[in-house]
Amino acid sequence: MIRSYKYRLYPNRKQTEYLGEMFDLFRELYNAALQERRDAYQKCGITIRYTDQAKQLKEIRRDIPELANYSYSATQQVLRRLDKAFAAFFRRVKNGETPGYPRFKSRSRFKSVPFVFGDGAGIRNNRLHIKGIGQIKVKWHRPIPNDAKIKQVIVKCSNNKWYAVFQIELPDPELVEHPGPAVGIDLGLSSLIATSDGHTVEAPRHFRKTEAKLRRQQRRMSRRRIGSKRWRKAVRQVTKTHAKIANQRRDLAHKISKVLVSAYSLIVFEDLNINGMAKSRLSKSILDAGWNQLITFTLYKAEEAGSTIVMVDPYNTSQACSGCGSIVKKSLSVRVHHCPDCGLIIDRDVNAAINILHRALNPPGRGGQAPTWPVGAYVA
Repeated sequence: MIRSYKYRLYPNRKQTEYLGEMFDLFRELYNAALQERRDAYQKCGITIRYTDQAKQLKEIRRDIPELANYSYSATQQVLRRLDKAFAAFFRRVKNGETPGYPRFKSRSRFKSVPFVFGDGAGIRNNRLHIKGIGQIKVKWHRPIPNDAKIKQVIVKCSNNKWYAVFQIELPDPELVEHPGPAVGIDLGLSSLIATSDGHTVEAPRHFRKTEAKLRRQQRRMSRRRIGSKRWRKAVRQVTKTHAKIANQRRDLAHKISKVLVSAYSLIVFEDLNINGMAKSRLSKSILDAGWNQLITFTLYKAEEAGSTIVMVDPYNTSQACSGCGSIVKKSLSVRVHHCPDCGLIIDRDVNAAINILHRALNPPGRGGQAPTWPVGAYVA
């Protein structure tokens, strides 16, 4: 299995300058390759591919000595990155979507450079060694497993901070039987998650709580002349605030997913159309909750913990009664499920979580599935 380990880099002043120069050279190579592809097709109707451009690398490195200071495979990765952008563009066109044509990269859009581990990048004296840059200090907050095989290193710059992402290959974990019970998870906006055994986690609303601060920072930025030092300073403040929100959301998703896979052997989620729901009037709250990130983190952690993840149809999970199966219509403002037929009174989200678990344990066609009746139907 493939995993990514991200570490903070602490380059000195000279290394920071060298990294900036390397990113500028690779960005210019990317833009020149894009220009060549576009002009060849527009003026001559010729399609240029990766292999055609890779053959020119030796001559380019001979004409630009600064580019020859860095790994040859790293320059190849720049051209492969462009090739992937075109492949994704044509795939979307073929599927009937309306994608944007690959665009030229400014400094603000070219923020990562990949290296093949052992060819241009490696670990020396417990530091990250990059050809043409030197040995950069790394904050090893967690060790790389001894049985891991490092495939690639991606150097990234985000909000004037440098990071190294190690893509490693680990042996598949041994299949072990998880001793925990099964649980259904309801994802919501009032409670981020509600479990079928009655536990709830309140939605933190990181973006909503910081929205007023962001509004002030963005207004300050809009009043300044674009491109000036004061404008760049305001941009950095806005970027820093957005990064903090993303870090808070990611940290909570990691903690919740870790607890879930440690406690439960079967975890059941709703198969929600999150992209479609994000286009509704609740889009800001849905994106702030980070449901997709939580599900993704739980999926990859369950692979190592021995847990099983199941996705079920979300239809009527909030409206159906988990006690008798009758449909009790209620709006989003109603937070308590009160069944007029069986008298069950329970939190709305917990009721939905129980229904989600029932659907996984009793799928259609197996018998024993909890029945549901239309509104007003009598249930004995």
